[in-house]
Amino acid sequence: MKNNTTESYHSKTTEPAWAKEFESILNAYEQAGGNPEPLQNSNAAFLVVNANRVLSANEIPGVSFEAEELPNGVRAHIQVEAGTKLQKPVHLCFGMLPKEGEQQILANYDIGAGAEVKFLTHCTFPNAMKLKHIMDANVHVGPGATMIYNESHFHGKEGGIEVLPKTKVNVEENGTFITGFSLVHGRVGKLTFDYDVEVGKNGVAELTTKAYGLADDQIGVTETLHLNGYGARGLTKTRIAGRDDATSEVFTTAEGNAPHTKGHMDCTEIVRGKATASNLPKVVVKDESARVTHEAAIGSVNHKGLETLMARGLDEETAVDIIIRGMLK
Repeated sequence: MKNNTTESYHSKTTEPAWAKEFESILNAYEQAGGNPEPLQNSNAAFLVVNANRVLSANEIPGVSFEAEELPNGVRAHIQVEAGTKLQKPVHLCFGMLPKEGEQQILANYDIGAGAEVKFLTHCTFPNAMKLKHIMDANVHVGPGATMIYNESHFHGKEGGIEVLPKTKVNVEENGTFITGFSLVHGRVGKLTFDYDVEVGKNGVAELTTKAYGLADDQIGVTETLHLNGYGARGLTKTRIAGRDDATSEVFTTAEGNAPHTKGHMDCTEIVRGKATASNLPKVVVKDESARVTHEAAIGSVNHKGLETLMARGLDEETAVDIIIRGMLK
C-alpha cells in the first residue's frame, strides 16, 4: 500500500459512517477483553477490517499493506522488508459486527530475509448468529527471518459462527515461524483449523492451538509439519477443552523428511459432561537420523485440584472453569 492509499484509508475514518463503524469494532474488541490502543497508535503498524471494509491502516518503515476490498471480504498482502527488525508488534484486526453474513480474508504474508516481526491478530465477532469467517493465508518466511504470529478470537455467547482458518507456511533456511491460535473467549461455534507448514534447512516451526468448546460447539484441528531441510525442527502443541455436548477432533502429522530433523506433537484435551474428544497423530520418518515423537492425553479435570478449589468455597462449575482456563493460558 502506497502512502497516498494509506491516507485514503485514514480519510475514511473521518467520515461519520466509517468513523462510527471503526469506533464500534474497537469497542467490541475492548469489551471482549482486548486493548484497542495499539490500533490507534501512529507509531505502530496496523490494519483494521470490518466485514469487507478496510477501516484503517497504518504503515511504518519496513512494513507495507496492500488491501483490496472484495464483495464478501478483503484480499491483503503484508510485506515486511528484508532486514527489518521491529520492536513493536504489527496489529491486525479482522471482525464483523453484523449478526449474519460471510467474511473472507485472503492474506499473503511475505517476511524478507533476516527480518524479525511479531503479529498480534484480533478477530472479533461479538454478535454472530449465522456468520462465517474464512481465512485463507499463505506465509513466506525468508532465510534467517523470524515471524511470530498470535491470533486471538473474541466471540459472542450465541455460537452462531463458523470459523475456517486455512494457512500454508513456507519457512526457508534458518528461518523461524512461531504461531499461537486462541479461541477461548465466547462460544466457538464450529471451528475447522488447518495449518500446513514446510520447514527448510535448520528452520524452526512451532504451532500452539487452544480452544474451549461449550454447548454443541464443534472443534476440528489439523496441523501438519513437513520437516524437509537438514536439521529442521518442529513442534505442535494442542490444548482443547470441551464441556456439555461439545466435540473435538485433532489430527496432527509430523514428517521427518531430511537428516537430523526433529519433530514433536503434544496434545492435551479435557472433556466434561457429554463432551467428546479424539486425537489422531501421524508420524512419518524418511531418514534414519530423523526423530519424531508424540504424546497425547485426554481426560477429565484434575480431581485433586477441583477438590482444592471447592474447599475454598467455589461451586463445582466455577472450579472446573478455572482449571480449564488455567490449562488454556
